[in-house]
Amino acid sequence: MATETRLGLVRRARKMNRILAETYPDAHCELNFADAFQLLVATVLSAQTTDVRVNLTTPALFAKYPTPDDMAVADPDDMEAILRPTGFFRAKTRSVIGLSIAIRDRFGGEVPRKMADLVTLPGVGRKTANVVLGNAFGVPGLTVDTHFQRLVRRFGWIEGELDPVKIEQEIGQLIPKNEWTVFSHRIIWHGRRICIARKPACGACPLAALCPSYGTGPTDPEVAAKLVRSGPFS
Repeated sequence: MATETRLGLVRRARKMNRILAETYPDAHCELNFADAFQLLVATVLSAQTTDVRVNLTTPALFAKYPTPDDMAVADPDDMEAILRPTGFFRAKTRSVIGLSIAIRDRFGGEVPRKMADLVTLPGVGRKTANVVLGNAFGVPGLTVDTHFQRLVRRFGWIEGELDPVKIEQEIGQLIPKNEWTVFSHRIIWHGRRICIARKPACGACPLAALCPSYGTGPTDPEVAAKLVRSGPFS
């Protein structure tokens, strides 16, 4: 793509966001949760596994340990047995028990509503905190996961090997703040369904005319259509 002005980039990014909004009008968090605590735990468990696997695992987990107080005193061996299917189950057990203890002891049993507090919890970084803030508390946030990073690079919205915090800052200047949370869902949905990591379905992509990476995957519509995924992702 020819040299693009800053204004041109902002306009292109916002047009792409509008197209994604039309393409995925129902985009939402694909983790199942009933409250902020469940979402926090589910997001921690989603590392290095799929939302599908987490959603299959959490019903038994929350039935046995419904509150931070319950989870704080959980038997690690029992919890490991429940979490084993999600992978890295020992580390995840330490994290969810640890964050439950912290919520019980430092935050009165309530999931904190501030980024600065959330990231002090075991196993919780900015990505997880933004998921909770945006989807449980309505505080706008960008979820810079692997799909997000891959797509904004393919879109030509960022340059170089930026870390997730810098990417969050850069994209936050392109997309209106009140759309950060739903925009994150749109990007993640697009990354799971069309702009796939190894072979994006370029010929079936509604963003093709605006994407400098068009041609990374098959451009023939029939070939590309076969690459489009429909889920389930939740």
